[in-house]
Amino acid sequence: MSYVGIVLISHSPEVVEGIYDIIHQVIKDVPIEIAGGTDDNDIGTSIDKIQQAIDRANNGKGVLVFYDIGSAKMNAEMAAEMIEADDVRIMEAPLVEGAYVAAVEAGMEKDLENVAAAVTKAFGS
Repeated sequence: MSYVGIVLISHSPEVVEGIYDIIHQVIKDVPIEIAGGTDDNDIGTSIDKIQQAIDRANNGKGVLVFYDIGSAKMNAEMAAEMIEADDVRIMEAPLVEGAYVAAVEAGMEKDLENVAAAVTKAFGS
């Protein structure tokens, strides 16, 4: 069985590790990957880490990307463009709550468009 994947991006490695742990307590089958911090695990983001996380999360059903603040979104957009993936959606939703809703919806074997629509409906963006 394959599911829509999820990527969590934060300027802090610890933040995305914690969010991963919260979601993984309930939803174990959905591929969730993290890209936290710079390549040296300092505060910031890394396009390379984001690209690798997208690649690992994508098992053919697409990927939803959630991020914390401004430059994380910019780097997510650049990473998605560089890997030329048309099945990657960068979501405008709260990082924790949005990713949790996405994981629940993906766990019900919904496709990329339906999972993205459920997140958008839940958070009005």
